[in-house]
Amino acid sequence: MVENKRNNRPDIFTRFTTKTSKVLGHAWVFSAAVAVLLVWALTGPLLSFSDTWQLVINTGTTIVTFLMVFIIQNTQNRDTAALQLKLDAIMLELQVSNAKLYDAENEGEKEIERQRRRIEQAAENGERNEP
Repeated sequence: MVENKRNNRPDIFTRFTTKTSKVLGHAWVFSAAVAVLLVWALTGPLLSFSDTWQLVINTGTTIVTFLMVFIIQNTQNRDTAALQLKLDAIMLELQVSNAKLYDAENEGEKEIERQRRRIEQAAENGERNEP
């Protein structure tokens, strides 16, 4: 998370995406979106299902989707980074010495799968220390 150095607070974008994702994650927001779709659908016959009628919902959903991609990605990146930090702290406390595990999120899928199999095999063999 990028922080403001003067007062150690998260930057404006981080605060915005955090608050926005919390608000938009509520059931009432989903209900409001469904209500908008129902109103739009009900106005179809009144507007003869015109091109403008279709353009309204297409434009609205495109804009919302475009903006939500950035909000979701930002919050997911911060959540993942925080989770990695917590896991690294636990591994450090448990004195895990396998350096590959500390940087596993930066490995390719094949290396991650190889490490997962090694750990599963060690667990099946009753080994307490990592392989």
